[in-house]
Amino acid sequence: MREDLIFLNCKFKDRDELLKFMSDKMMESDKVNKTFFDAVRERELKYPTGLNTGEIKVAIPHTDPKHVKSAAIAVATLSNKVEFKNMEDPNENIGVDLVFMLAVADPKSQVPLLVKLMSIFSDKELLKKIKNSKSGNEIKEELENLIKE
Repeated sequence: MREDLIFLNCKFKDRDELLKFMSDKMMESDKVNKTFFDAVRERELKYPTGLNTGEIKVAIPHTDPKHVKSAAIAVATLSNKVEFKNMEDPNENIGVDLVFMLAVADPKSQVPLLVKLMSIFSDKELLKKIKNSKSGNEIKEELENLIKE
């Protein structure tokens, strides 16, 4: 986890603007290729990543490892909800509060990472704590402890 890939109280007009911002930040950090944004956007249309996790809803946009230079997670807390399609029902829109953009370099690590993230997403109090964090370091420390376990 890198603190420079954690963004607090962001405001975006729509999903594409949010995905572009986060993709650009990952590219600036040399974590992903120039193709990353288009690939994430394209994948999101076919395989939505919005999750109805209760009061605090999340999205986990990601794409194929061929667009990734090295593994990373970018996190954005949103001051206004951004619509994502529901992973479970693509006809339904979900206004998400938190976005965890994944840059997965090794396909074998994707499933274990998603399992760890799902345990985070099922912890309602932790999601609230992340959403209401006042610093990127707070989020970084919370997630590092949980993802390393």
